[in-house]
Amino acid sequence: MRKAKAWNQPCPNPDCKHHQLMNRDNIRAISTYLTESGKRRIFHCKTCGQNFSETRETVFFDLRTPEEKVMLALKMLLVRVGLSDIGFVLGVTEETVLEWLCRAAQQAEKINHHLLRELRVTQVQLDELWNFIKRKHSAQDTPQGESPPDATDGRQWVWLSYAPQFRLILATVVGPRCYASALQLIRWTAAIVLGVPCFFSDGFSSYLPALIECYHTLKTFVRTGKPGRPKNPIQEPHPALVYAQVIKEKENGRLKTLTQRVVCGAERLKTLGLTISTSLIERVNLTLRHALAPLVRKSWSFCKDREQLRRRVTFFHAFYNFARPHQSLRVLVPVPEAPSAGLFQLKWQPRTPGMAAGLTDHVWSFREWLTVKFEPIHYQSISG
Repeated sequence: MRKAKAWNQPCPNPDCKHHQLMNRDNIRAISTYLTESGKRRIFHCKTCGQNFSETRETVFFDLRTPEEKVMLALKMLLVRVGLSDIGFVLGVTEETVLEWLCRAAQQAEKINHHLLRELRVTQVQLDELWNFIKRKHSAQDTPQGESPPDATDGRQWVWLSYAPQFRLILATVVGPRCYASALQLIRWTAAIVLGVPCFFSDGFSSYLPALIECYHTLKTFVRTGKPGRPKNPIQEPHPALVYAQVIKEKENGRLKTLTQRVVCGAERLKTLGLTISTSLIERVNLTLRHALAPLVRKSWSFCKDREQLRRRVTFFHAFYNFARPHQSLRVLVPVPEAPSAGLFQLKWQPRTPGMAAGLTDHVWSFREWLTVKFEPIHYQSISG
């Protein structure tokens, strides 16, 4: 007996009992239609009777532009090409490219939300990348030249948390160099990882209070029986929290001394045998500067709005984890016992950080990345 094909398409009707649910035997393909990018299917939900296109709830939905041109524009955003250059090459306006970027960033947030969760990592490296919005110095600058937390221009840093064992970017934040941005980064990282990993960063002072805010125990004081109010409970670092810093001192732009300091959790760090380092996340900073035009130093492609920079960083975040193979993660392909003579034999199997972390089993194509759909988290397992 012929079995109906599972199309991995959720019903978009909010009133349907199978809304956003996949492979419930309620979706069937009924017809196709021709677009400039080829044939596309139309699906029918047998539960509610609604018809919908396969591009529904994807980046390409209701676009008149060929999909190849949209993908080319988004790829150019990932290889340090400015908006005006993309518009000149493809014959579209900058506003059109920004609209495609907005859709791609929303798709990236969806991917990160569904796949980056319940990760078991041993260490997390933290760092922040200098950048600016609209102008290098805000009108509300502090004496140190930094923008205040509520500023939308001036110095706006790109904050990263990174799992070096998988080469996986865990969380990204765009904001001023202040405690609020550090706390947001630590909270998003804590929501992704399981347990209490070891944290390594530079000497920025706001990381420690942010870590204690997320990983702490409350120390209470007993009443003494003396007049007056009792002492309020205070937060102490979690017993499993390990935090170490790599402090760099520079002179005339050159590195003078490099000091490692264990702030808390020295015994557990010694037991785990980990090396205090932030070198891998600093290498990711270089990758970001070579990928996104607004992060290039001395460039005319800087962003005029913090939201636009956040979208670009989020877009690159998901692309880096699932669609961009990492050379250090590749594995040897087993040599067959009787190889075919005269045929080229692959030596290495490329892998992405998402594959190394067990979040996916293949390198995503760019179109798959832009069109993938998920069920709500409470309906699916961690394997997807």
